[in-house]
Amino acid sequence: MLSGVLRASNPKRGRGMTDKPKKQYDIAAIMNENINVMRDVVPWANETRFRVTKVEKGHVWGIQPWAEHLVGDPETGVIHGGVITTFLDNLSGMACTSAMTQLRFVATIDLRIDYMRPATKSLDIIGEAECYHLTRTVCFTRAWAYHETRDRLIASSQGTFAINKPRFGGGKSGK
Repeated sequence: MLSGVLRASNPKRGRGMTDKPKKQYDIAAIMNENINVMRDVVPWANETRFRVTKVEKGHVWGIQPWAEHLVGDPETGVIHGGVITTFLDNLSGMACTSAMTQLRFVATIDLRIDYMRPATKSLDIIGEAECYHLTRTVCFTRAWAYHETRDRLIASSQGTFAINKPRFGGGKSGK
């Protein structure tokens, strides 16, 4: 009853809304079923060749393989910090999506990276991200990059992501 009053008193809010409950999905399960496809739809993820290895609700794990073309310092062979940033940003965005019950895309609002040490030459980097809080329009994340355990971090991040409205058909009207 109150929602009808709100719609009547605020026509902008009620536009396009229905009283039918929205269908909810297990997005994390859908992502797990399509784990090998997820990298291919994100250009930077495809370029760096990182892999998502596991998805749970609000939590994503992955591996960033060491590769010569990703090296930032040829003398030491250390992977460029931007690669680690891209890796943690992508895992964090996927953690946001996996935390939802309706398929939505997210966009990075802010991402803070703290680098603790350089990655070791020729070793793959393990990444882990969690979405620890969701509002109607924003997701909040934490992520970590390391070699073997989180006890010795390469980098950690904290981020906020905007939850975009669903867009179907690519038109301006959103229909």
